[in-house]
Amino acid sequence: MKKIIIYILFTTFIQVANSQEFKNIWNNNMPNSRGIAMRDSIANERVYQVGNPGVYVFETSKAENKNGAVLIIPGGGYARLAYQISGWQLAKWLNTMGLTAFVLNHRMPQSVDVITSYEAPLADAQRALRYIRAHAEEYGIDVDKVGVMGCSAGGHLSACVSTFDEDWGKGNDSLDTLSARPNFTILISPVISMTEHTHKGSRENLLGKDAPAELLTRFSCDKRVNAQTPPALLIHATNDKSVSALNSILYYTALKQANIEKSALHIFPEGGHSIALRNNPGSTGMWPTIAETWLKEIKILE
Repeated sequence: MKKIIIYILFTTFIQVANSQEFKNIWNNNMPNSRGIAMRDSIANERVYQVGNPGVYVFETSKAENKNGAVLIIPGGGYARLAYQISGWQLAKWLNTMGLTAFVLNHRMPQSVDVITSYEAPLADAQRALRYIRAHAEEYGIDVDKVGVMGCSAGGHLSACVSTFDEDWGKGNDSLDTLSARPNFTILISPVISMTEHTHKGSRENLLGKDAPAELLTRFSCDKRVNAQTPPALLIHATNDKSVSALNSILYYTALKQANIEKSALHIFPEGGHSIALRNNPGSTGMWPTIAETWLKEIKILE
């Protein structure tokens, strides 16, 4: 009998441990929607279709809470979201530093429910930042210590939410009064440019195959940096054959020219387009320590 009770308790613990709280960010007020009912499609640790945009919440220990938060935007070329390797794993790592993490599930630009393709991901990201600030007291967060982190195409969306003045994330409710711009940005192998050195798949999925030059320039985030852009940490590999490290160089150059203090750029010899939290080659393995140190430098971790 004792063995049965222990087994039930153990099984319940595993189920609870594997569950993850998900919060919808829209309340029947999602913009840029045709009103078509969509279901989430998930396979091989990738999300291919998002019906209900929202965030997975990873709370840190109350005893170690540093009152900061990070919205994590997974990569996937704007066609999918690699929510595990560039989402949940990073969230758990941020928790160890005393930061609350939120992993974003945003709509895909080419979803049949989306009216204007390129507005949907940014609208969801802006709304997610507002959601975090609206629930700051609940999670023990300082509204001035809310950042964004993204890998690959998720890095592009993170750079967009850091630089765009266009506000597509309004829901005609109380959240609209809150800021939709992060206080800091962490970009891992990010797509930045939609003109030179771009990632073709990300560009076509977001803007279409025959996007006009004006739209390509508009979504080249290095051209959007201004005095209001938050500081950024950029991590890239020289041998990245999918997204050239020149993307990070372009963004850092723009930050430098705009005199955005505390920004940093680290380009490692190896790592390709597979820089993850662990098991990186050579000096690339130093990047998590660099990121944590940088967060201390900008006073997010005090």
